[in-house]
Amino acid sequence: MKKGDTVKIISGKDRGKTGKILRFDTRAGKITVEGVNVYKKHSKPKRQGEKGEVVSIIRPFDVSNAMVVCSSCNRAVREQYRIEDGKKTRCCRKCGAAI
Repeated sequence: MKKGDTVKIISGKDRGKTGKILRFDTRAGKITVEGVNVYKKHSKPKRQGEKGEVVSIIRPFDVSNAMVVCSSCNRAVREQYRIEDGKKTRCCRKCGAAI
């Protein structure tokens, strides 16, 4: 998976939702997807006269809970790598199209 890929969530409270990858942390094996795993955080006022607020925060989750969505067949698929003309490309395992 890469930043900018469209993924479908396969487990957890947001199972079935799709979205784009915003951040990818390779060391921790976590991804942040827009509109998925959103939590509310209550923040205190920083200055006098300001009000506290409730802020929505997108939290990262494990990569194993998401699958890449193929752009041609619109299904959640595993990636396959092919070497064509000396270049390594990512392909869909179901339809064979480039991802």
